[in-house]
Amino acid sequence: MRTLSLRSRLLRGLTAGTTVAALATGLAACGGNSDAAGTSDSKQSGKVTVGALSNGAAEETELKVSEVKSISAKLPKSVAKKGTLVIGVGALPTGSVPLNFVGDDQKTLTGAEPDFGRLVAAVLGLKPEVKNFTWENLFVGIDSGKVDTAFSNVTDTEERKKKYEFATYRQDNLGFEVPKKSTWNFDGDYKNLAGKTVSVSRGTNQEKVLLEWKAKLKKGGKDLAVKYYPDNNSVYLALNSGKIDAHFGPNPSIAYHTTHTAKTPNATRNAGKFSGAGAKLQGLIAATSKKDSGLAEPVSEAINYLIGHGQYAKWLAAWNLSNEAVKTSQVNPPGLPLDNS
Repeated sequence: MRTLSLRSRLLRGLTAGTTVAALATGLAACGGNSDAAGTSDSKQSGKVTVGALSNGAAEETELKVSEVKSISAKLPKSVAKKGTLVIGVGALPTGSVPLNFVGDDQKTLTGAEPDFGRLVAAVLGLKPEVKNFTWENLFVGIDSGKVDTAFSNVTDTEERKKKYEFATYRQDNLGFEVPKKSTWNFDGDYKNLAGKTVSVSRGTNQEKVLLEWKAKLKKGGKDLAVKYYPDNNSVYLALNSGKIDAHFGPNPSIAYHTTHTAKTPNATRNAGKFSGAGAKLQGLIAATSKKDSGLAEPVSEAINYLIGHGQYAKWLAAWNLSNEAVKTSQVNPPGLPLDNS
């Protein structure tokens, strides 16, 4: 995000950490505003399938979910009348596994984000219509009315509240990835990094956080070695060979890699998370609609219905993102402050 430097760095870190070359060509071929087919026929069958075509990034799971009329009755008349929910995803050109990417059929946009948008649409009794954009054009789409709401790893920030309204649905976290055999855990305390060697991507939010911790440890007479590598393969070679103790990166990319390597000799695990908004505020990912559109409230109620009836937990589990669960969806809660966004 070019106007919000912290979020931009985090997004770059996520994209760099999760792009799969084989998927990039397929996603670019989808075009600017391509519809994304998904397994969602809830109005007829009361079922939505998540994790389809994920190429091993998720466990395909069929969920029962139908319209809740007490919630759909709160939709803006313009949206209810057309009968569709246009879901925006900013996945062009390369996508980010496991959040949004081209599936193993080389044409279908899949991922945790479009899957959740389809679940919400089912509760609202609307047909999901997923549109794929570049990150910048996603917000142009919301502004112009071409997109009703975005499910695209958008962080709730005070800067964005000037133009958009939010319904939160997931924590915005960074994480530590270690070999599965490692006994080390972050446990929410940077002091546990003393004496460790940790890799991180340059120019990212996680680098900023890690270097701040390094400086604090140095003042206390302790050391934290920070290493940089040119690509993911180099990071994981270093991790597997013991040259580094951990890699610090976006939690979703770690979720993908731990899932993908779970049954291999080089299996890894998540050794702890940290809010992408810093120690004083839990960052939150939110469905994003145009300000005063009237969509945030019914979308939030639909999310809370999914939380209360179990589909939410099953969606997160399918994508190995259970450690980003929220207890409740909130409309426009405090977001990343203006002086840190």
